[in-house]
Amino acid sequence: MTFNFRFFISWILSAVVMFTLFYVWHGYFLNDFKRINFPIVWFVTFAAITYLIFGAGIYFLYESQPLKKIRNFITRGLVCGVIAGFSLFMISTIINISLTKHLSLNHLMVDCAWQMAEQTIGALVVVAFKIFIHEPNHENA
Repeated sequence: MTFNFRFFISWILSAVVMFTLFYVWHGYFLNDFKRINFPIVWFVTFAAITYLIFGAGIYFLYESQPLKKIRNFITRGLVCGVIAGFSLFMISTIINISLTKHLSLNHLMVDCAWQMAEQTIGALVVVAFKIFIHEPNHENA
């Protein structure tokens, strides 16, 4: 894998889209940001850095050898997003990162579905730029 224009644009825009979805979901829809016990600027800054890491991770997962066996770009993106979202959900649940004090089974199921949807959308951004950015010396699939 090479670090080219396609990588950087896919990575950054994927991270921006996932961060925006996160911000809208937790900030506006669930109104979770009111429960944060430290400055919101810190939270948003750390979240932005985290989503940059997620964006790069999704790109690397998408380009991994096991997923390259899936020849269809869209299918590979969907699989990549579901794997990334479920993995993120498991990690955040295990180390108890939540903005909700009382976790119920329903909350966990909605959170899992949301994480998978959010990361799948991020992976589809990677797919879109992988398809639409033409580089003369790019690798196939």
